[in-house]
Amino acid sequence: MNPTAKPDPTARPRDAAAAARSWNRLLEPYRRPQLARSLFQLVSTAVLFAAGLATMLWSLDLSYALTLALAVPTAGLLVRLFIIQHDCGHGSFFSSRRANSAVGSVLGVLILTPFHYWRRTHAIHHATHGDLGRRDLGDVMTLTVDEYRDLSRAGRLGYRLYRNLFVMLVLGPIYQFGIKHRFPFDAPRGWRREWASVIWTDAALAAVLVAAGQTIGLGRLLLVYVPVMLVAGAAGIWLFYVQHQFEDTYWEQSPEWSFHRAGLEGSSFYDLPRVLHWFTGNIGYHHIHHLASQIPNYRLRRCFEENPELHQVTRLTLRESLKCARYKLWDEGQGRLVGFRGRAPARAAESGGAPAAATPSARRTFKLRHRSSVRAGRDRAPSRAAGTGAE
Repeated sequence: MNPTAKPDPTARPRDAAAAARSWNRLLEPYRRPQLARSLFQLVSTAVLFAAGLATMLWSLDLSYALTLALAVPTAGLLVRLFIIQHDCGHGSFFSSRRANSAVGSVLGVLILTPFHYWRRTHAIHHATHGDLGRRDLGDVMTLTVDEYRDLSRAGRLGYRLYRNLFVMLVLGPIYQFGIKHRFPFDAPRGWRREWASVIWTDAALAAVLVAAGQTIGLGRLLLVYVPVMLVAGAAGIWLFYVQHQFEDTYWEQSPEWSFHRAGLEGSSFYDLPRVLHWFTGNIGYHHIHHLASQIPNYRLRRCFEENPELHQVTRLTLRESLKCARYKLWDEGQGRLVGFRGRAPARAAESGGAPAAATPSARRTFKLRHRSSVRAGRDRAPSRAAGTGAE
């Protein structure tokens, strides 16, 4: 299954094309979706999810504590449905583009996520992850130590709040799925298909709320679905966070950035218990997913087991992943993520060792600092990883 020449993720730009061909040869046998497996995964997960919601509705007349307890496995099933939508977004769940779009759009209503808008921003994430010159859209905002030091006090406070675990996992799902996905004002007006997806999803959600009000009752629906969505949203955000925000992850300036190094060094292998791999659709094999996003989730494990080249990556267990919560800033000098307390001391002025003062133009928030680069990269980002697995 292995190619004759082992892939080299550290290849210099002149060798990047050869490295890409080598990785493509290695991963090509796993890219093709299998219709029977895809349909079984979709139908079985959807049926179990519907049964979970029905059981929660039934439990409302017994005990709301029981309802909340049932929300946990039901949320796990929603995470699994999200992974199916995720695969549809990469074109890896079905061979048919129309089937991927149709299923992804329907699942987007359940997940409160407009499919085409999410697909495009996620493609930008795949094409730019780990590139210090291309950040913000579709990724967890990460500042370097120097950038954080140059912020105003208000800017530092805002960044600390953003990176706070309570804000990220508790308030984050409310903002992400309740506000941002309903009104994604970061999307350019030229993204017509993406905006149409937002409008269609919002209209479908409004129809669901009206139908619920006429049948089971709007209050009962919210008592069931809100806790499921909050748990699933927190789990999804944590998964996305821990897959890239670990100490020895990969960040590099644009001229030296490498797609394959970002995939292997900037994406973790989240070695979860088997049952959690099932609920999360094997997304823990995240380094493989970033190398070849067209591999269906149900083939990632086999790809990992059959190719030793894919074993030499950062492995995180469930307990080890908890340490990732402390990492907040990228230290370019040390080449690793650090916490706020672990950042390097201020740069000394050449004259006498006094800390270098930030210029007025540097005293801005991260979003202002990078707004121009983000806008410039939105439309061309996906093409950057052409032929390497990012759609």
